Amino acid sequence: MHWHSVSIDDTLRELKTDIKQGLTQEDVRERQRLYGRNILDAKRGKNLFQKFLAQFADFMIIILICAAIISLVVSYMEGKPNFVDPIIILMIIILNAFLGVLQETKAEKALEALKKMSAPTAHVLRCNRVTEIPSLELVPGDIVILETGSFVPADCRLVHGVNLRVEEASLTGESHPVEKNAAIRLLPDTNLADRINMVMATSTVLYGRGVGIVTATGMDTQVGHIARMIMEDDTPDTPLQKRLAKTGKVLGIAALIICGLVFIIGIYKEIPPFDMFMTSVSLAVAAIPEGLPAIVTIMLSLGVQRMAKKNAVIRKLPAVETLGSATVICSDKTGTLTQNVMTVTEISSVDNKEAMKNDFAFFLLSHVALCSDALLQLEDNQPVLSGEPTEKALVLAAYNSGAYKPDLDSMYQRIYEIPFDSARKLMTTVHKAPDGCSYRSVTKGAYDFLIERCTHIYRDGKQLPMTNRDKNRINALNSAMTGRALRVIAVAYKNLSGFNANSGERFLEKDLTFAGLIGMIDPPREEVKEAVRICRQAGIKPIMITGDHILTAKAIAKELGILTPQTEAITGEELSKMSTERLNDTVSRYSVFARVSPEHKVRIVKAYQSKGEVVAMTGDGVNDAPALKVADIGCAMGITGTDVAKNASDMILTDDNFATIVSAVQEGRGIYENIRKAVHFLLSSNIGEILTIFVAILLGLPTPLVAVQLLWVNLVTDSLPAISLGVEPASKDIMKRKPISPKKGMFADGLALQIIIEGILIGSLALTAFVIGVRYYDTPGLYDSLIHHETNSMASYIPLTGRTMCFAVLSLSQLFHSFNMRSHRSLSEIGVLSNSKLVISFIICAFLQIVVISIVPLARIFQVVPLNLRQWAIVFLLAMTPIVLVEFQKRINSKRRA
Repeated sequence: MHWHSVSIDDTLRELKTDIKQGLTQEDVRERQRLYGRNILDAKRGKNLFQKFLAQFADFMIIILICAAIISLVVSYMEGKPNFVDPIIILMIIILNAFLGVLQETKAEKALEALKKMSAPTAHVLRCNRVTEIPSLELVPGDIVILETGSFVPADCRLVHGVNLRVEEASLTGESHPVEKNAAIRLLPDTNLADRINMVMATSTVLYGRGVGIVTATGMDTQVGHIARMIMEDDTPDTPLQKRLAKTGKVLGIAALIICGLVFIIGIYKEIPPFDMFMTSVSLAVAAIPEGLPAIVTIMLSLGVQRMAKKNAVIRKLPAVETLGSATVICSDKTGTLTQNVMTVTEISSVDNKEAMKNDFAFFLLSHVALCSDALLQLEDNQPVLSGEPTEKALVLAAYNSGAYKPDLDSMYQRIYEIPFDSARKLMTTVHKAPDGCSYRSVTKGAYDFLIERCTHIYRDGKQLPMTNRDKNRINALNSAMTGRALRVIAVAYKNLSGFNANSGERFLEKDLTFAGLIGMIDPPREEVKEAVRICRQAGIKPIMITGDHILTAKAIAKELGILTPQTEAITGEELSKMSTERLNDTVSRYSVFARVSPEHKVRIVKAYQSKGEVVAMTGDGVNDAPALKVADIGCAMGITGTDVAKNASDMILTDDNFATIVSAVQEGRGIYENIRKAVHFLLSSNIGEILTIFVAILLGLPTPLVAVQLLWVNLVTDSLPAISLGVEPASKDIMKRKPISPKKGMFADGLALQIIIEGILIGSLALTAFVIGVRYYDTPGLYDSLIHHETNSMASYIPLTGRTMCFAVLSLSQLFHSFNMRSHRSLSEIGVLSNSKLVISFIICAFLQIVVISIVPLARIFQVVPLNLRQWAIVFLLAMTPIVLVEFQKRINSKRRA
């Protein structure tokens, strides 16, 4: 239907909607059943079977499958069919594929949950109440309230609009905001870009406000017709994932080269070619950390879910990495550093402080209530307010003085308004007097901006010219109020004999009569002072950015510890006069920026970035979006933030709290640290596996491990312990360290050398177990034959006990080694059992390792023999060696630090 060509009344009638009441819950349920949810059809993802098949697309897995088939064919041609090895190899590959699907599905679900958490919302009128609901629950006929900064959640026919300008570039390609007009009625064939009485889904309200009735949802919207996606289906890899994938490729190539050498040396040592081929391929599969990117994704996703529970919703995964590197946090004052629970505590006339309940209070507060959009309703004779916190406080103060906003609105009808914006820092409304002949405009806003537009004062019921003495007295009153950390709102008015809507702000906001000052207290959040202390301890500089008066900002900043004797405060006016070069040179001196505009925020962020700082920036308004995008971490407010700000951000603070940013930084550091631990663990284990085979063959020893054993070690030790390291709680001293430098690589601070040394240790222990098994427990004379390189003896004897002990030590030493990864502090300090998931992983994996050796049918499959108590004692003694040596090293390091 061409809703743009239908009148407002006909639209309401056609959609069976009451403009004053909205839809009932029964109406909503019926329409949701009829029209479905307000979402666009997304690209269908892979099903479980497709994901399962995708696991076999890896080059090394394909080679391994081919090797298993060749093994079966060769054994069959030799007249000794061997089904056991190929079947076991295939079973391990299938099990590995299942684990891969499980990891992938878990990561997808985590990311999908994050998308839902940051999904847009809409304000709708239902059952005579304005409520906030997820946009996907909208139905045709819903009455939607549109405000500056809102995303338009569905196609709507406008019912009412005040200075409404909407950006529709994503739909029409028109870069300039479109001015809307609810009253106009258009022809049916009007072009989409010219439908000025409609607002379309995915467009953005840049200015003004309005009310619309939903005419289409989901795929029936204009954007649905062109299959435009609101949210991306694919989540791109983070820089860390890309770096690790690249690292994995480099290690993979190195592993293939080593495996090629192993194969050539084995052939030279006259080991059967096919046995060496199977060993080399298995070694390559075991050595290449192909599961590393998937494990990192899971660790990032788990960490992000933990952060969401602490009120920080991550919209983009790279932000998790960046959080750990943050060196500067630029925060709004109101609601983020303070409680955003405004209470009017003082009012002042042009001469002095006034009582909260007298004739002047009624005059001043009734004017400011008229110039506010907050709604007031009485429930059980108690006022219930909705709207922006500052305006709610003003309307409540007016109510307490005897001025009831609904009565004021009906008596003094609002006919025009100029909405508040961050450049003017003012809001103006025009009202028709009860006589219908005269008009009055009311302006409220920041004192510094308003006082310069005033030429008269209100004193004792009279309108008098403003003198310099009057202005000085008002300045002193304002300074006294801001010095007491009050947020000050100035109020003025202008009498009009007639009104022309084309007059605009140039006429309405000049030659005003100053009425008075209203002081509000917004106490600092109790937890912020501690958060600021933690910031400084962690090498992070907290910065206050506010539109408030500099005296108010300084008072709050000093109380919180943001403004110190070593730092200064600066105003937006001073900032405007400063060149970019000068700002870049001096920005480090300032910790408070007052009376700033959103344009200043961009300059402040860039100035800090020019110093090499990693900047987190908070914002809530439409004009904050550029600063949020420029910042390394854009943090939008979840409560007061506009949809535009949320969409531009990397992270949403659902409680609008500065302390939440600090805890998110701590979590980000912890996640990065845990990823490093997993990388450290996996690579040192893989190097140990490679060296065990490579050195044995280099020394002329038989292959200490066969293909099926290598694959088992890789399966048992890689997944569970590595993921369990991902849930390790952040170190207690993590916020006592300096921020992670983004220039540092993953293997900085000696990690690469540590990985190599620990890999050599694990490989040496496995080889030691092999030699002990061969010398003392295998066929007599075998050891002497081996050390004298008697090839016939090597071919005749299979060192089963040596292989079994090597197999057990290699697997168990890696499991014990996973406990070394937990912290740079000793296990006795952090507690062996404090990571319960790692303990459970260790028990499960160790149990499985013991089972495949001790149960005879399984031992035959894995080409091992059950060990006796003495042999198990040797195995556990060797396997525990990494913990003993690393704990000794930690003690030495601890003494050095002390």
